[in-house]
Amino acid sequence: MGKIRVLLADDHAFVRESIRQFLDKEPDLEVIGEAADGRQLIDLASDLKPDVIIADVAMPFVNGIDATRQIKLDNPAVAVLILTAYDFDQYVFALLEAGATGYLLKDICAQELIDGVYAVYRGDSVLHPAIARKITQRFRNSGRNPDLRAPETLSDREMDVLRLASQGKGNKEIADELCLSIRTIESHVGHIFNKLNVNSRTEAVIVALKRGWVGLD
Repeated sequence: MGKIRVLLADDHAFVRESIRQFLDKEPDLEVIGEAADGRQLIDLASDLKPDVIIADVAMPFVNGIDATRQIKLDNPAVAVLILTAYDFDQYVFALLEAGATGYLLKDICAQELIDGVYAVYRGDSVLHPAIARKITQRFRNSGRNPDLRAPETLSDREMDVLRLASQGKGNKEIADELCLSIRTIESHVGHIFNKLNVNSRTEAVIVALKRGWVGLD
């Protein structure tokens, strides 16, 4: 497998340089470009076709929300990992709706960011604990009476996989818990994506939360 190709986007050069220093130490990661604003991010994402994008929310010309939405329309397979100082509800839910695979805050350490890059590349959901709490609270207070039975569109096994994915577990952890092979779990995840018309675990979990199929507790 080749290196994971990463594109950075932040309007502060110091932040980009700091992130790049950490990522450059990883033999399996390659920073292929840097964007100083949202417009440049969209252009570079189109030209360079990265595997993972690390982007801030507040950027000149085009914000992270609109940039993520446009990038995911052009290239649904790219994983967008938000790294920001802002945890406002309107940012969190708009970015997840736009297709961001992960949402981290800038109070994390370097290793957590590196782990996040690998995780979103694998298709795993990556949420800062504060963000996960916001999501849980939002759907807990939605006033719905959730029906946790498997929806007709998903099989019982697919619902098992989705519930474990909503707990932040990766393919290997899910495979171990369900006593199945990783290849089988990957197949189930692919079927879930197709049936829910999503491109990442985060999007799948958001859909399941909205419909009351799973919880994050």
